[in-house]
Amino acid sequence: MKKNDNFQRILVTSALPYANGPLHIGHLAGCYLPADIFVRYQRSLGKQVIHICGTDEHGVQMTLKADQENITPQQLVDKYHALIKKALNNLGIYYENFSQTTREIHIRNSQKFFLVLLEKGYLESQEMEQLYCPNCKKFLPDRFVEGICPYCKKPEARGDQCESCGRWLEPSALVEPQCKICGTTPHMKTTRHWFFKLDKLENKLKQWQATKPDWKDNVLKFCENWFKDGLKPRAITRDIDWGVPVPVEGFEHKVLYVWFDAPIGYITATQEWGEKIMKDPQLWKKYWMDEDTQMIHFIGKDNIVFHAMVWPAMLIAHGDFILPDQIPANEFLNIESRKISTSRNWAVWVDEVLEVFPPDTLRYVISANAPENSDADFTWSEFQRRVNDELADILGNLVNRTLTFINKYYQGIIPLADNVDDEFIEVLTEAPREIGNYLSNFEVRKACAHIIKLAKMGNRIFQENEPWKTRKSDPVKCDQAIYQCSLLLDTLATVIEPIMPFTAEKIHKMMVLSPRSWDQAGSIRIDSGHCISKHIEILFEKIEDDQINQQVEKLGKPRKEVKLTDKPSAPENSTDYAEISDLQKLKLKIGTIQEVQKVPDSKNLYQLKVDLGEETRQLVAGMVPYYEESEMVNKKVVVVSNLKPATIRGIKSDGMILAAESSGIVSLLTVDKDVPPGSKIR
Repeated sequence: MKKNDNFQRILVTSALPYANGPLHIGHLAGCYLPADIFVRYQRSLGKQVIHICGTDEHGVQMTLKADQENITPQQLVDKYHALIKKALNNLGIYYENFSQTTREIHIRNSQKFFLVLLEKGYLESQEMEQLYCPNCKKFLPDRFVEGICPYCKKPEARGDQCESCGRWLEPSALVEPQCKICGTTPHMKTTRHWFFKLDKLENKLKQWQATKPDWKDNVLKFCENWFKDGLKPRAITRDIDWGVPVPVEGFEHKVLYVWFDAPIGYITATQEWGEKIMKDPQLWKKYWMDEDTQMIHFIGKDNIVFHAMVWPAMLIAHGDFILPDQIPANEFLNIESRKISTSRNWAVWVDEVLEVFPPDTLRYVISANAPENSDADFTWSEFQRRVNDELADILGNLVNRTLTFINKYYQGIIPLADNVDDEFIEVLTEAPREIGNYLSNFEVRKACAHIIKLAKMGNRIFQENEPWKTRKSDPVKCDQAIYQCSLLLDTLATVIEPIMPFTAEKIHKMMVLSPRSWDQAGSIRIDSGHCISKHIEILFEKIEDDQINQQVEKLGKPRKEVKLTDKPSAPENSTDYAEISDLQKLKLKIGTIQEVQKVPDSKNLYQLKVDLGEETRQLVAGMVPYYEESEMVNKKVVVVSNLKPATIRGIKSDGMILAAESSGIVSLLTVDKDVPPGSKIR
């Protein structure tokens, strides 16, 4: 096995979230935030790394939720794809490609994967008895059967897995099974499905996992439990109508089970990125077929069996792909000592939190209390304590008091000092290495603790040296203290960036210092006469009790659902009509987006090159929270071609693309027939 340092590139994936609801903080703690922190750290080291994700959009959960919202399954998954992506982006989590498993390229990839396994003898069809609900008149997928676990005897075990003991179950093995939809006791009924022969791959899986002694204990223990009873063939098709159709004659009305097609979505998203964004159709193969690639799957513990057992078995059976090197899985995050339950509305929704609190406060608190080795508990009182005590009073206070003092007494110029304590220099230079080791080993909690330890040291230096006194009584001592605090802030701005990127950016801006690589952090770069910004802002506002009480009161209550049918009500007796002549002033044309790239230092803007037939225009559009670059390339859009040009972030925008918006969902206007670029809209 290659050592990590020898890999030429890194592929990081985050488990695909189900597109049947918004993100809650349990999702963040499980995999999305840890993955983003790891990726940011690796990029700071200068590593070649890509981060891939998307939404998991198949399965009966989607059809049921769509029925509840009175929309089609495709409308449902498109809606939540946009909401999930927007929430992640607002939290500072971005991907090279954030795809969807309902896209045609993924359906083709999944069917091809199935056929390769079939050709190689790893699939077989069998008749089986499956639970059928007479009331709902449908076969019940695994996750829509609940009962008592036959092994640990705990209630609320799902038909596919018991979360209490980790065993993977068959629905028929549950004691006192019930339909999760209506509560009816289901009965067995015969059907025919395709099975994946996991038993044929048991020895190869054992040999491969024997090379992974550095995996997290929870992952290794889950795998050990699986091997105890011996691996058995597992059904990979389902009797539902929403999913990837089985590409075998006679099975046209069945679909691939969601756990089979979802991880193939990682391949699809990487392929899309290579083809549409990087313009290199073969690039994805370097990340999936080259042994010089390190592949890391970030997941929650409920996905361990799929990513550490089933998915590697699929890759081995296929034969063309590399295997995961690391599968860091976090445990569960509870809320106020209770397990998160979206059906009972016991959840804290990411988008709602970000309407009230800055993203770095949520990023830090979840990281500092991450469920890395055991379940953790999120409480709003602890959120308030950490923000007020650790971020505001320790880190924020150090930044504010140091930079404000420099502006007030040094005319904004950081003083230099020759006699800096050797012990301080050692702490400063060792900090990036120590924090980096924690991040490399997926120990974010320890990284957070070390960051606060450094900030405490800075406050201690400031307090013990009393610069408000020594600036007159002992100017050399004052210079030394302020210089040391400034050096510490410069290093902190780099080492906090993976965890608190928005705060790191603010510190760099206030210090008028550019971001630097991880290897450069801890070194001294502040030159004589370096001037900081005159505008020093408070990094973290204290959270008041009433703000926390409002959040606690929301627990257990339904959130306001975003619906596609939401429409603003028209004002009564409105006479604000447009004349035909008003419309004729606008020249609307169809344009094809040829190139897309993010505008530097902008969270929302894309720079576009759009083909309008006789000419190509450059436009700037605020679509980053709603569309991946790959989604926009080759899309035909409606362009206002005679809009007065504007300069946005130093980039000339010669026109405007049109989009529809409703309750946070943004959709580009396009055409339903293939008309050429430059076609006029009448």
